[in-house]
Amino acid sequence: MKKIILILLLFPLFLTAQEKMKIGVLFDSLKTHPVVKSDELNMELANANKSLATGKLFPRINLFGQFDYSTSPNGLKPITPNELFPMIKDQSIPQPLSERIYRAGGTVSMPVFVKSIFTLSSKAKMMYKSAKAKRYINLLQNEAVIVIANSNLIYLSNLEKALLQKKNSLEKTKEIINIKVKNGRAPASALLIINNAINQIGIKTNEIALNRENAFEMIYSLTGIKLKTALKMTQTGSYEQGEIKALEPIKRKLEADRLGLRAEKEKLLPVLVLNGNYNHSYAKAYNNNLDVNEDFATVALTFSVPLFAMDQYANISKSRVQYEETENTMRKLSLELKAQAKQLINSYPLLLNSIELYKNSIKDKKEILKIAKVSYSSGRISIEDYLKYEDDLVLEESNLFKAQAQKWQIVMKLSVIYGNNIEEIVK
Repeated sequence: MKKIILILLLFPLFLTAQEKMKIGVLFDSLKTHPVVKSDELNMELANANKSLATGKLFPRINLFGQFDYSTSPNGLKPITPNELFPMIKDQSIPQPLSERIYRAGGTVSMPVFVKSIFTLSSKAKMMYKSAKAKRYINLLQNEAVIVIANSNLIYLSNLEKALLQKKNSLEKTKEIINIKVKNGRAPASALLIINNAINQIGIKTNEIALNRENAFEMIYSLTGIKLKTALKMTQTGSYEQGEIKALEPIKRKLEADRLGLRAEKEKLLPVLVLNGNYNHSYAKAYNNNLDVNEDFATVALTFSVPLFAMDQYANISKSRVQYEETENTMRKLSLELKAQAKQLINSYPLLLNSIELYKNSIKDKKEILKIAKVSYSSGRISIEDYLKYEDDLVLEESNLFKAQAQKWQIVMKLSVIYGNNIEEIVK
């Protein structure tokens, strides 16, 4: 019971704290959300692939230990005839041959000229740039969703206030109707009509509550913050036209696919690889069972040319299709974004003009409603005609609030398209 009382006491304070909350708090929470973390992991993966591709350009060094057993004596190292003849004459000299040989050493391998490795490294770097650009655009898109959802909350809140004002106005009119009905100056059906109008407000208020919960849930899914009321927003800047930054991720990916196609073709080119080997061998000489220790090293520069590689031709075809698919997707997206940007830019000044017209119209309709109330009270108009003026005022207020929300939508969509910093536009 004490906990319930404490919650009831703290709830007004909680609402006050949310009313003072700025939209920037939602942006900060978004940056730590799993949806953003997913983009950061994609960047880390792209960075790892970049390191993997670049790593192939460096030498590869391995150490090894080995035990060889053969059914007949085997050499610890290659022996020239000049070395072998003295050993045959003098059996006290241990010959480097044995059935059991212990070996230890190291190998080194390094590409001197493998063109595809350099191209694949460039592809990996481009994929990292694509992931980085995608992370930025996705962040802008999610910030835009938060702003648009909050603007819808503001719209719903203002519409609810307008409906409550209409309800209060109808309630006052209902008192007049009650008096008229009692005095026989108005039919009883007038009460049914006014009550129905009041009930319709209740239905619309419930619809607003449902829509508000959807907006709250949208913001919560991106930030982890459960709002109870809309946050105040101020537009401190506007979108800036320029290059369509929303295309940057797919542009970078297209360049990466182009490099990937080139790398697959380059795998058919000759390659030059440097290999080195150091081998220390120990064994018991087969001729006198004395210890033998031999060191042996080789360095090889290998030049190879692929003459027949059907699987590589298939890889080239696959890479070409992937490149053309990305290119087609980019062209399609470019046309869509350019058309959308043009439509939004053309609509923006018209919408601003509509907002001013709605404001002036609301002022007029409020005055007309006052006149209509007086006219109904004096019996010069019917209850149905009076309710039309009430409906007209709320409808015009609804149009204004909707247009204001649409203004936020246009600014946010254009900001994402042009890659503008939304945190500098909304406070």
